[in-house]
Amino acid sequence: MIRLLIADDHPIVREGLKRIVAECPDMKLVGEAVDGDEVLVKCTGEDVDVLLLDVSMPGPGFLETMRCLRKDSPSVRVLVLSVHSEDQYAVRALRLGASGYLTKDHSPDELAGAIRRAYRGGKYVTESLAERLAFELESDREMQPHAMLSDREYQVLCKLGAGTSVKETAVELGLSPKTVSTYRTRVLAKMKLKTNAELIRYVLRHGLVD
Repeated sequence: MIRLLIADDHPIVREGLKRIVAECPDMKLVGEAVDGDEVLVKCTGEDVDVLLLDVSMPGPGFLETMRCLRKDSPSVRVLVLSVHSEDQYAVRALRLGASGYLTKDHSPDELAGAIRRAYRGGKYVTESLAERLAFELESDREMQPHAMLSDREYQVLCKLGAGTSVKETAVELGLSPKTVSTYRTRVLAKMKLKTNAELIRYVLRHGLVD
């Protein structure tokens, strides 16, 4: 029996996922979480085989949550669920140990198949993501500027690139506005950009936001 923890802050999404799980005789829901902190607690204290983890939850950013899970709960398989395209977070999630990355337009059957593959220790990636991973791993490929950012810098890049203000970004990532401003300065310097307008154009040109 595959023991599942569903982590999403939207009740309607959680209910939909619970219905999919209920129709699978080899799966059992053992808990729910609504923010990153609760995910970490429940993955440590409960018997969880597979975690369905939403990208956009309150608390620690999902990348930070992934990093903590890899350290404190390495046996838990993580399937990342997102409304964001694969271009935005998929490669980073897989590098942090995720067993798969699924956008929320996948069918219930595809989700169930991904859960079973993760439980068996496999990886679930779409054909397009597999091609992207191969491209990322080419040794002679010149690394894109945004690929050189830390995970937190990358999160700030995507938030600001989507037009979110420093104050709004601070609230969403659980940081202070001063800290976000510091990350913004680092991002601009590393990517050799000068203004928010240039940052937004870069993010849109590279498809880092929907």
